[in-house]
Amino acid sequence: MIIDKKPYGVMPDGTQIYEITMTGAGGLSVSLINYGGTITKILFSGKDVALGYDRLEDYVEDKISIGVTVGRFANRIDKGKFTLGGSVYNVGCNEPGRGHLHGGKIGFQKRVFDICDASENGVIIHYHSPDGEMGYPAALDTYVTFFVTDDNALEIKYKATSDADTVLNLTNHTFFNLDGYDGEDVLDTELYINSDSILPVDEMLIPTGEELDITGTPFDFRTPKTIRQDIGKEHEQLKVCGGYDHNYCLSKSGEVRHAITAYCKSSGITMDCYTDRPGVQLYTGNFLESKKGKGGAMRKYQGFCLETQTYPNSPNEPLFPTPVLKRGETFQSTTIYKFSK
Repeated sequence: MIIDKKPYGVMPDGTQIYEITMTGAGGLSVSLINYGGTITKILFSGKDVALGYDRLEDYVEDKISIGVTVGRFANRIDKGKFTLGGSVYNVGCNEPGRGHLHGGKIGFQKRVFDICDASENGVIIHYHSPDGEMGYPAALDTYVTFFVTDDNALEIKYKATSDADTVLNLTNHTFFNLDGYDGEDVLDTELYINSDSILPVDEMLIPTGEELDITGTPFDFRTPKTIRQDIGKEHEQLKVCGGYDHNYCLSKSGEVRHAITAYCKSSGITMDCYTDRPGVQLYTGNFLESKKGKGGAMRKYQGFCLETQTYPNSPNEPLFPTPVLKRGETFQSTTIYKFSK
């Protein structure tokens, strides 16, 4: 793997931000910046398949969480509150009328990570989140390792420890378009999802606490089909989310296993997602809109996200897989996005 590190821009407080590019022997090239642990480019077979911006200033102003490392808690927490160890924690509601989203107004996506390593071992970044930051309990140290393999896979490994019990849900929020960021919308992308159920949500997009069997519904991707095929069907869950924006429940084995295959006919590019997380959020860019972006504005359905995760609102749902990281324990997780043609 070849590593290239160069200055990317300067924060308002004078902090230098760097962009690091990893290129594997198979040709896959991935670039990221240490602001927000953000993936800025994924180059494969002549296409940049990651949506993003052209300047650091645009990432600083971003409200869509393009390409970022999300923490402390990805996805939503109902009313911005949860109870842990008998104490109630208020982490705030940064999504008006709904709740707490993606770690709050100033989550990990708005923080500068330290660069611990940038070598053939991969790119390792670190962020120390002090006790009480955004209302979360405990001081938390998070390390994220990005590595490009010779067979065209991007491996993302998370590791975290805390000095007291806390809740944690880390993910990456890259918007993929396998036809290239400047290609057509992703509605003709074909998906296979290895899941039997989703978490239905209420009108606030908070999981109801149930699992919905997807057999016979527009959410069933166990037989590959395009996103377009059923996204416009009459189903309450599609209406409330404006399309697909749901947690797909995966096996709870804790092992890294195949979860999703995405295929773009026009480019011939396939992406396979592997993870050890119990869930993955499929978001089809239903409300994606920005006047800025690589080469121009971003628009609805221009990208899709595969956010591997612990279930949304799991701090308030005792029957969901637990998001609790206990003092003295180490959280570790792996997600892989493998590209082929």
